[in-house]
Amino acid sequence: MPVLSIQSISKSYGRVQALKNVNFEVPAGSVYGILGPNGSGKTTLLATVLNVLLADSGSYSWFGGLPPAEARRRIGSLLETPNFYHYMSAYDNLGITAAIRQRGEGDRLRVLEQVGLLQRKDSKFQTFSLGMKQRLAIGAALLGRPDVLVLDEPTNGLDPVGIAEIRELIKVLNKQGTTIIIASHQLDEIEKVCTHVAILKHGTLLLNRPVDEVMRSEEQVEVMAADMAELKKVISEMPGLTTIKASEGVLLLTCEHGIGAADINEYCIKNGVVLSQLMLRKRSLESKFMELTNAQ
Repeated sequence: MPVLSIQSISKSYGRVQALKNVNFEVPAGSVYGILGPNGSGKTTLLATVLNVLLADSGSYSWFGGLPPAEARRRIGSLLETPNFYHYMSAYDNLGITAAIRQRGEGDRLRVLEQVGLLQRKDSKFQTFSLGMKQRLAIGAALLGRPDVLVLDEPTNGLDPVGIAEIRELIKVLNKQGTTIIIASHQLDEIEKVCTHVAILKHGTLLLNRPVDEVMRSEEQVEVMAADMAELKKVISEMPGLTTIKASEGVLLLTCEHGIGAADINEYCIKNGVVLSQLMLRKRSLESKFMELTNAQ
């Protein structure tokens, strides 16, 4: 059962349509990345499924259709950085957050350990680095042991060390059983931590697939031979190739699933062409993102 099902959600702000008939499901146990440039509808979508905004049309359901109040108790969220008191300690700030949310009062030490701040529990918030502040914010979202954690741009504004800290924290939380939904425009981070990805542009869902499927579909095989004209002639007749592109003196081949470098080499040998170069080239999630968003 998916933890979240979104059915045909649309949302407009005056003449601007922020979301256009968006549909997808978030599997339990996944790290689900929602990608898109600024203004693509990511934050609007998260705010809608967290009942901060009302959709114009469509619907969503958490945990197979639990009542909203009951479902909300199983969700931790960070849509914007909480207003922590700078002169108070991490532990006392979490106490205020727990009181406001009416959950997790006795959970503060556990979440501080989870986010790697237990040794700094008595330190004032104003002494924390940006990465530590963000980890404390995630700790606040983890009060009460939620099943799902929803994060909007969790690494925004952080330096490389802070980004790495948040990345590792997300991986650890997911291994511990938490389903995590992340909205981000940082493609490299999404590729490193997410199991599934949805790509939005101008409120339209362009792609919704497991990350490994996206990456597998983006693999290319680079080939070269002494006689490039003969190679191109032979390879163009090979079944299972979807694209053949000449680039900087080599041919870049995109294959159907199940066709690999060994199959290409065997086919060429059988047809009298000896390859001088045969290399698997993996494209990034960024290349797929740019391909989709530039085509729209």
